[in-house]
Amino acid sequence: MSEFWLISAPGDKTNLQAWERMNTVTSKSNLSSNSKFHIPDLKVGTLDALVGLSDELGKLDSFAESVIKKIAQYIGEVMEDSKDKVQENLLANGVDLISYLTRFEWDMAKYPIKQPLKNISEALAKQVTQIETDLKTRSAAYNNIKGNLQSLEKKTVSSYVQWQKTYESLSDMVVPRSTKMIAEDAEGGLFTVTLFRKVMDDFKAKARENRFMVREFYFDEKELKCEKEELMKLASDKKQQYGPLLRWLKVNFSEAFVAWIHVKALRVFVESVLRYGLPVNFQAMLLQPNRKSVKRLRDVLNVVFKHLDEVAAASIMEPGMDIPGLQLSNQEYYPYVYFKVDLSLLDSS
Repeated sequence: MSEFWLISAPGDKTNLQAWERMNTVTSKSNLSSNSKFHIPDLKVGTLDALVGLSDELGKLDSFAESVIKKIAQYIGEVMEDSKDKVQENLLANGVDLISYLTRFEWDMAKYPIKQPLKNISEALAKQVTQIETDLKTRSAAYNNIKGNLQSLEKKTVSSYVQWQKTYESLSDMVVPRSTKMIAEDAEGGLFTVTLFRKVMDDFKAKARENRFMVREFYFDEKELKCEKEELMKLASDKKQQYGPLLRWLKVNFSEAFVAWIHVKALRVFVESVLRYGLPVNFQAMLLQPNRKSVKRLRDVLNVVFKHLDEVAAASIMEPGMDIPGLQLSNQEYYPYVYFKVDLSLLDSS
């Protein structure tokens, strides 16, 4: 299962014992695979700044996730016939995504921790926005070449047998046995037909009704040569762009994914400080739930950490309870800090 839960609880003695209990129960019952998620000592700033930053990071999280999904999907489009190999091209810092996530280390060089949290957030936002902008530009250029190439290649009439059976009867004054195939590709064949000019419009209309694509053909060797050269040039341009484009996509998928996980780490830090207070003392953990044990795992976590927020825990354990003064938003809320990291969003790319 490529869904992970990134959670945190206070790091005091009582809660470290709770972590041990959780690890013991989840490993014994095979509920999840757990690993510590290391977040460095970041600069806290003011409480007001943290509250504002919490909202901004939520939006940035969704944006970064959408960008990595776009890149992954476009890699699939570009690879065309090799779509089954897309997953092996989705790497982060040269390793597979699960390995990067479970062994996460904050990139001190790229995101120095001595600066304010807002600066780190803005640097991440700027980086992901630039990647998205470049993706739009590069994909538009490649899609233009690809589209022009496909348009030239599709100037064909398909359904050979149907064509041979019907072309003479599509209108009056069609020269019998005048059709000849002059070109063929994976999409179909291009045929000529000879007819009197005065029935040309009627023939075109009837041909379209029978789902044949028609265009007037005047034998012009120069024009045919130009068209063939254009086809070869477009095919060559597409081939030349393919390698550099795929390399760019792989590099920037990695950059965007790394940025996204740093955003997740920032969110855990900010929410943990807001939830558990100062001085900063919390432990973050990454859980990979067993697909069949999601509900059981959630129940275990709620029992182990219910002391952190008795009211919220009670509402979760008994959803029908009406608890005065408790207002939960649409976002999932638990007694502990919780964020989902869903890698399954990349499975269908």
